[in-house]
Amino acid sequence: MPHIVKLVILDRDGTINADSDEYIKSPDEWEPLPGSLEAIARLNHAGWHVVVASNQSGLGRGLFDVASLNAIHMKMHKAVAAQGGRIDAVFYCPHSPDDHCHCRKPQPGLFEQIGERYGIALAGVAATGDSVRDLQAAAAAGCDPHLVLTGKGAVWRHQVGAGQPLPAEFPPGTVVHEDLAAFASFLLAREARQKQAA
Repeated sequence: MPHIVKLVILDRDGTINADSDEYIKSPDEWEPLPGSLEAIARLNHAGWHVVVASNQSGLGRGLFDVASLNAIHMKMHKAVAAQGGRIDAVFYCPHSPDDHCHCRKPQPGLFEQIGERYGIALAGVAATGDSVRDLQAAAAAGCDPHLVLTGKGAVWRHQVGAGQPLPAEFPPGTVVHEDLAAFASFLLAREARQKQAA
């Protein structure tokens, strides 16, 4: 039986850390959302590899440089490690929308790069983010789309709470979670049920 890599793909801004309309330009501006780092550690401890796929058009717009982005990610890695967790890799698109690249979400390029890195098809891999373009990119690459109601996703909280469906531009089968901690709990509970049924 082939070894299955347990992989989870997360958006960054608005999913792991607080989002900003002004972009996250320095380590000082990077602040984790409550419970997100612990959620990553819980997934790691259950055998999941956690990878980040993030649009970083602030690079292409000249708002910050690669050194600043690396410093932001160093802070993120250290913060996750302090909770006993690990992010395997960060894949990011540095382009602005005007570049019409294949890696800027909603295009699936970042996800395809992740699949190539791990040598796996992404069918059934859970991917979560806070915006429709995150999930469109994930679904286009074959991933299972999950929406968190943090960051940009907060605009859907009332609609979801009222039992109304998400707008049609969301991929079919999108699963909605309060936040990254709830997403992690969902995956762990589903795995436990699958093991019991096996």
